[in-house]
Amino acid sequence: MSAVRAGSTHRDPTHRAPSYLADAWRIARKDLLIEFRTRSAFLAATVFAVLAVVIFRFTWDPTAIPAMDLAPGVLWVIFTFSGLLGLNRSFGLELAERAYDGLLASQVSREAIFTGKVIANFVFVMCVQALSLPAVALFFDLSVGPTWWIIVGIVLLASLGLSAVGTLFAAIASNTRLAELLLPMMTLPFFVPLVIPAAQATAVVLRGQPIADGMAWLKVLLAFDLVFVSACIVVFPFTIEE
Repeated sequence: MSAVRAGSTHRDPTHRAPSYLADAWRIARKDLLIEFRTRSAFLAATVFAVLAVVIFRFTWDPTAIPAMDLAPGVLWVIFTFSGLLGLNRSFGLELAERAYDGLLASQVSREAIFTGKVIANFVFVMCVQALSLPAVALFFDLSVGPTWWIIVGIVLLASLGLSAVGTLFAAIASNTRLAELLLPMMTLPFFVPLVIPAAQATAVVLRGQPIADGMAWLKVLLAFDLVFVSACIVVFPFTIEE
C-alpha cells in the first residue's frame, strides 16, 4: 500500500504540458468569450461600419466616380478603423484588473500569448468584415458574381496582417496613459503597405479584370503577412514587462 501511495504522488510520465497551439487557443477563446458576453467592441465597430457606408453612399456622386472605383476605398477605410476599435481592447480588459500579471506569471509562453491574442483579433475583424462586405455591396449596388471567393481571400490575408501588427502595438501602447491615442499613431503607418495592395486587388476583382492583373498585389499581401507575422512573434516577448 505504501508503495502504491508513494507511486501515486508521482506525476504520470505520459502527462505533458499543453502545446503551444492549445495555449494560444485557450487565450483566444477567453478573449472571444469576454467579447461575446459584453459585445461592446463588436457593436461599436459594427455601428461605425454601417455609419461609414451610409455617409459615403449619400455623399457619393455616381456621375463623377463609378461605384467600382469608390467601393474598394470605402471597404478598406472601414476595415482599417473598425479593426482599431477591436485592437484597443486586446489588453485593456486584463490590465484593468491586473489579470495580465497572472497571465505572464503562468507557464504559458509569451509567443503563445501573442498568438492567442492575434487569433481573437483576427476573428473579431473577420466578423466585422462579414457585415461590412454585404453592406458595401448593397449600398453601392455591386455585382461580385463568382469572384466573391477572391475578395474573401484578400480579406483573410489583410485581416491576418492587421491582427498581427495591431496586437503587437496594442501590447506596447497598453502600458501607457494615452493608449487610445498612441495605438492609431503607431499602427496606421504600418497599415499603409497592407491596405493599399488590398484595395488595389479588390478594385481589380470588382472591375471584372483578369485575376492575373491583381496577382502582384496579392503577392505583396502574402509577403507582408509572412514577414510581419513572423517578426511580431519574435519581437513580442521583448515588448512586455514582468
